[in-house]
Amino acid sequence: MGNVVALSSLIQGRQVWKGQAAPIPGSSPTGWQLLDAALPTGGWPDAALTEILLPADGVGELQLVLPTLARLTQAGRSVMVIAPPYTPYVLGWERRGVAMSQVDIVMADMRDALWAAEQCLRSGSCAAVLAWPTQADDRALRRLQVAADTGKALAFVFRDRRHAVQASPAALRLELETEPSLQVRVRKCRGGNAPAQPVPLHAGWS
Repeated sequence: MGNVVALSSLIQGRQVWKGQAAPIPGSSPTGWQLLDAALPTGGWPDAALTEILLPADGVGELQLVLPTLARLTQAGRSVMVIAPPYTPYVLGWERRGVAMSQVDIVMADMRDALWAAEQCLRSGSCAAVLAWPTQADDRALRRLQVAADTGKALAFVFRDRRHAVQASPAALRLELETEPSLQVRVRKCRGGNAPAQPVPLHAGWS
């Protein structure tokens, strides 16, 4: 049996190759401190698709993204809102700091909405695109992911949580929970493991 050599001496003697972790892609802060701390990239993954799963429409899910929309629009960047299930409350968005002059709302049926979202993402002229695809399959979501990467935009899709059992090409997948309290569960995240515990959101939620 050969002699036992301390690993530290081999490293110091540069006789062992040390790999380095791949760099984590850039990210945009969500505006929610606890959520940023829980995500490996420290925020929304840049140029990527984020899927937000909901127990029902209208539970305040836009609160998750309004801080980001405020930051982007105040910097003069465009945001596209594609076929929302409810007309956005302009005054409420403005109170949260969103510059509505930089927000365009597109009304379309589901087939056209997916096409419009993809085109906006690919264009390179939008900082963020929000969509509510009810019939999107894996192929459609993958096209949105590729389009977000091509146009270097943030893509947000809001879907019913029944889709949680299906695989998703999204770089980040969150599930909003209202019971026992308002919180978000990270189902999938690029750059590391999803935290085991949900992230509370009640502080600052209105």
